[in-house]
Parts: sequence; C-alpha cells; structure tokens
Amino acid sequence: MGILISPRDLPTWVPGKIMSASDGLGWKDVGHRAYRYTGLDVPIPPMDHFMIVRYRTGQTPMDRCVEGRWTRKKCAPGDFSLLTRSEQSHWSWTQCIDVSHTYLSEALMSRVASDIAERPVAEVRLHDVLQAQDPLLTHIVDTIALEALQRKVGSALYVEALSIQLAVHLFRRYADITFRGEAAAGPLSPKRMRLLEEYVDSHMHEGISIEQMAESIGMGVWSFSRHFRATAGVTAYEYVTRRRLERAARLLACGQVAVKEIACMCGFADQAHLTKVMRARMGTTPACLKKSSQP
Repeated sequence: MGILISPRDLPTWVPGKIMSASDGLGWKDVGHRAYRYTGLDVPIPPMDHFMIVRYRTGQTPMDRCVEGRWTRKKCAPGDFSLLTRSEQSHWSWTQCIDVSHTYLSEALMSRVASDIAERPVAEVRLHDVLQAQDPLLTHIVDTIALEALQRKVGSALYVEALSIQLAVHLFRRYADITFRGEAAAGPLSPKRMRLLEEYVDSHMHEGISIEQMAESIGMGVWSFSRHFRATAGVTAYEYVTRRRLERAARLLACGQVAVKEIACMCGFADQAHLTKVMRARMGTTPACLKKSSQP
C-alpha cells in the first residue's frame, strides 16, 4: 500500500475555503472540516481516514471514480457521500457547493466493529456511496460539525460518543467487515443466484443497493458481500454495472430505442453517464454501437 494522506493534506489536492475545523480541539479518532468549493475535477490519493461528505448548500452533478468505475449522481443539500479508507478516487463537479467532512480513524472503526461482533477485525470497508439520504447519519455529522463551531466544555467527550454512534450506524447499513482468521466464503447456491439475477433484471431501471440485493435472497449485507464475490468473482456493484451495460448493448443493437431512453431503462443517471461508463468498460460509445448495428 502506498502513502496515505491525512485529512489535513486534503486542501493540497482539493483546493477550497475552510469554513470550520476541529483542528486543535483535542478530539480523538474523529475530525471535522467544512469547505466551500468551486467546480473542480480532482484526483485524490488514498486517505488514512474514512470520510463522510455532507452536502450543505448548492447542488451539482457529481461524477466519481472508485476502483476504476465511474458513478454519476446529482448531489444537493441533505445528501451525503461515503469514501472508505485507503481508496484512491477521482471527483468531478461543476457548481459551487458548501460541504462538511467528518473523518473517522481506522482505530475507531476497527475497535467498534470488534466490540459489535466480539471478534478481532482484519479490515473495514465502507460501501461505494456517492449520493444518498439518511436523516440519522446527517443528524450525527451535523451535531459533530456544530461542536467544532461552538467549542463548548466537554466537547471531546461528547464528540467521542457521537463518533461511536456514527460508526455503529455505518456498520449497520454501509460497511463490510473482514474478520481475522475468517474462512473463505463459499459460493451462493444456484437458486439464490438465479433469484438475484431476476431481482437485478426487474429493478435495473432503479437504483439498486447492496442492502436490497442481500434482502432479495434472504441474507445479511456482510455475509452476502463475501459469498457473492466468491460466486461472481467481482463486487455486487461491478456485477450490476455489467448487467446494465449488457442490456444497454442489446437495446442499442436493435436500433429502435433512443439512447436517452436506453440510459434510463438500464439505470444510468443520463445519456452522458451511459456514454462515460460504456467508453471506459467497452471501449466504444452508445452512438458508435448503435451505428455499427445498423444494416
């Protein structure tokens, strides 16, 4: 693993105006910074903390690349993004936005995960979430941000309790845990895999979360992620993206549906998102594929 940057290094890679920060407050394993950004297109090296981005003012189309895959969403006040620790990423947006960042250390996340499961933890990873809404999560990070601004007595102790609450919530909904000495996961049964394929195909026009995929075959998120990878050899996100592209390619080959409609039918944010993903994965564009299929 290469060198990891700290939250304090972030302005070097993502220039913006710091609106508030927890620097110098004596907080342990949790940090806060709020930024005002103009539109940017920036690669970010892997960070040594887990990051929650809370969108406060302004709205913008947001493109992000993680593990070689691009995702496009529209981010607005009330939304949040997650970025797991030690993950290189590339972000691109066009409008001015105010955001707050909450940073959680690896030590905190591993300790809380171990306490929850009563087992030693090897690794914690947050799900690849670019845009979502969660009132409880945003309430916790907003309260942490308020503590950084007000600097009241007992702030460090109060924020420590909030960070643990936030970590538990993340584990319940947005994280995968690998335990030390854990046996390799076996593949899903053919019946479960068939049910999963049917679920993905019937909901492809919608956003499909890992939680929904796991629930569709009666499994918890943690075990589903491990068993699915053992079955398909890729993450659930990668699998869904491949299925979307396969359907899009078939529809484009028919030549009877507009590219814009195909993008919507296959669960892409818009035509530009479909074009970007198809170019990155297949080395072509919807327009070229549609043209090449015409007699």
